[in-house]
Amino acid sequence: MTLRDWFLTAQERANPGSELPVWTDGNLAEPLIHGAAYFDRLVSEVESLSAGDHLFFTDWRGDPDERLRPDGPTVAQLFAQAAQRGVIVKGLVWRSHLDTLSYSESENRDLSEAIRAAGGEVLLDQRVRRGGSHHQKLVVLRRPGDPSRDIAFAGGIDLCHSRRDDAGHSGDPQPVGMSPRYGPTPPWHDVQLAVRGPVVGALDTTFRERWTDPMPLDSENPMAYLRDRLRGSDLRPDPLPEQPADPPPCGPHHVQVLRTYPAVRPRYSFAPDGERTVARGYTKAVRRARRLIYLEDQYLWSTEVAELFAQALHEHPDLHLVAVVPRHPDVDGRLALPPNMVGREQALSLCHRAAPERVHVFDVENHDGTPVYVHAKVCVVDDVWASVGSDNFNRRSWTHDSELSCAVLDDTRDERAPADPAGLGDGARVFARDLRLRLWREHLDRDPGGAQDDDLLDPADAVAAVTAAADELDRWHAGGRAGPRPPGRLRPHRPERLPWRTRLWALPAYRLVYDPDGRPLRARRAGTW
Repeated sequence: MTLRDWFLTAQERANPGSELPVWTDGNLAEPLIHGAAYFDRLVSEVESLSAGDHLFFTDWRGDPDERLRPDGPTVAQLFAQAAQRGVIVKGLVWRSHLDTLSYSESENRDLSEAIRAAGGEVLLDQRVRRGGSHHQKLVVLRRPGDPSRDIAFAGGIDLCHSRRDDAGHSGDPQPVGMSPRYGPTPPWHDVQLAVRGPVVGALDTTFRERWTDPMPLDSENPMAYLRDRLRGSDLRPDPLPEQPADPPPCGPHHVQVLRTYPAVRPRYSFAPDGERTVARGYTKAVRRARRLIYLEDQYLWSTEVAELFAQALHEHPDLHLVAVVPRHPDVDGRLALPPNMVGREQALSLCHRAAPERVHVFDVENHDGTPVYVHAKVCVVDDVWASVGSDNFNRRSWTHDSELSCAVLDDTRDERAPADPAGLGDGARVFARDLRLRLWREHLDRDPGGAQDDDLLDPADAVAAVTAAADELDRWHAGGRAGPRPPGRLRPHRPERLPWRTRLWALPAYRLVYDPDGRPLRARRAGTW
C-alpha cells in the first residue's frame, strides 16, 4: 500500500499557510464508541495530569453541569480541578447563537466562566463565516515531562448533555431538547477517537493555530463585542506555553489530520483561503473505493456529496454504499422540519438513481423500539481507509464551518479472507476492518468478541447479512411485533418525500441556511473543493 494513494499530498492539501504536517506515522488510534466510554477515559486521563501539564480543548457546545460519569465529575469540575492543580487549561468554545434559537450561548459562557474562576482560560470564539460555527471537538493532553503519555481525543462527541449514552441506548439522563420522537432521554450513537504518538503534536498545532490567530474573537459582531466588554469577558488570549516536541512513535497507524475552515474576511492567518482537506480527503478515498463504502452520519445531505458517491457507484459495478443515519431529524416543527428532510431526500435519491440495488440506507432503534439519534461521523472504505471526525457528509461541514477529522491507515494487514477485498493490492487493514465490525456487531446484536463475524467480512456477504437483518426486524414491526424480537437494531431508512408546495420553500431554505457554501467564489464556479 502506498500512502499517497489514499492520503492527501502536501500539494493536494493546498494550504501552505498552515504548519500542520501532511500526515504523521507511528501512531496508535483507538475508537471509543459512545459517549460513556469516551467520558470515562477522559476523566481518567485528565485526573492524572499534574502541575505544568497542558489541557487544550475546542468544542461546539459545552455544558458545565454534564456528568462525565454517573456520579460525576461534571465537565466544569473536571477541568476546573485540573486548573487548580496547576495544569495549564486553555479552551476555545464556539460563542454560539442565542439559547432562544435552541443553541447554547449561555451554557458555553457558563463553562468559560467556571474554568476561568479556577485559573484556566476558555475563550468564546466567533471567528467564523456569517451563519457558521466552530464544530471541532478536540481535547489535547500534553505532559512535557513524559511525552510518551500524551494523548488526544478527536471525533463527534461534544462535552455536553445527551452525549453520555452506551451500547444499551437508554439515553443520557441529562438530555437536550429534541424531537419528541426520540423520547424524554434520546438514545445517542456517537464515536470519538483516542490517539497517541506524533499525531498528538499535529492536533496540538491545530489548537495553537486557532488560539494565536490575530482575528478578533467577536469578528464582525459589534453588539456581541459590547456585551462581552460589559460582562468583563476575556477577549484577548494569553500566551500559550512553548509547544513540546512530538510524542515518540508508539504504534502502526498513519494518521492524516483533515480540517475545514471557510474562506473568511479577515482571513485566518493559518488558512488564508480557507481549508477543505476534509472534502478533499474524502473525495480521494471514495474515488479509490471498489467494493464497500460504509458510513455513519448525522445528515448525509448535499447533492455535491451525493454526486461523489453516485459517480463511484456508476464507475465500479461491484461497489456498495451502506449508510446509517438518524430516522428523524433532531428538530421538529412546521418551519424547521422540512428543510432538514428535503436535503437528505434529494441526496439519497441521487445515489439510488446511480445504483438502486447497491445503495443501502438504514436507521437505528434500541430494543424498546425507540429511534436512536445517529450523531457519529464515521467512514470506512474497503476496510483500508477509515475516518472519524466532527464533519458530516454535507456542504456545510465540507466548506462552511470549522471541522476536524482523523483519517487512519494501518500498517497491519488483516489476514482474514478476503485479505484484499478491493483487489488493488492494498489489503484489508486491521484498524479499518475492526472499526466497521465493532459497529456492525452492535447494530446486528452479534457477539462483541467477533465469534459471529464470518458473514460480515466479504463485502457482498456483509451487505446481504445487514439487509436481511434489517428487513426481518421491519417485518416483525409490520406484523404487530408478534413473537420474539429478531436480533438487530437496524431498519431500512425510508425518507419521506415532501409535497411539491413544501419543497418550493424548503429547498431554498435548506441550501441557503442549513447547508451553505463557504468556498471561495472561484472554487464554487469550478465546482471543486
